[in-house]
Amino acid sequence: MNITSLLNDQSILIPLDVNDKNAAIDALAGALAESGAVTDKAAYLEALHARENTGSTGIGFGVAIPHGKSSGVAQAALAFAKFASPIDWQSLDGEPVSAAFMIAVPEEAAGNDHLKILIAISRKLIDDEFREQLLAVEDSAQLKELLGAI
Repeated sequence: MNITSLLNDQSILIPLDVNDKNAAIDALAGALAESGAVTDKAAYLEALHARENTGSTGIGFGVAIPHGKSSGVAQAALAFAKFASPIDWQSLDGEPVSAAFMIAVPEEAAGNDHLKILIAISRKLIDDEFREQLLAVEDSAQLKELLGAI
C-alpha cells in the first residue's frame, strides 16, 4: 500500500498549534476538506466523534490515529499533524500525543480500506526508530519520504 498517495500537501499540518483533541480533530478534518477529499466536513466530524466516543484513538507512543468512514468523504485520504506541543488524547498509555494521522474513508468504500491504512501505519509505529523519525519531521517532504517506505 502506498500511503503517500493518500496524502495531500494541504492535509499535512506541521506544526499544528492546538490545545486539545477536539481542536486537533477539527483542524485535521478541515485540512482534508480543503484538499477535496472531504466534501461534507460536518458529516465527517460526526463520524470521527462517534468513533472517538467508542474508545480513544490515542494508540500510545505519542501518536493518535483518529478515523472515520462517512458519506461526507469523497475519496480515501490521510492527514497528518505534528503538534507544536503535546496534547491530551486520553491515550491508551496515558501519555500525551505529539502527532496524529487522520484516516478518511467514503462510507460506500469496499469494506476494509480504512483497516488496511490503519494496519500499515500501526505496524510502522511499533518500530522505535520509525517513531523517532516521525516525531522529528519538520515538513511535508520529510514526512512523505519517511512514509514512502511503508
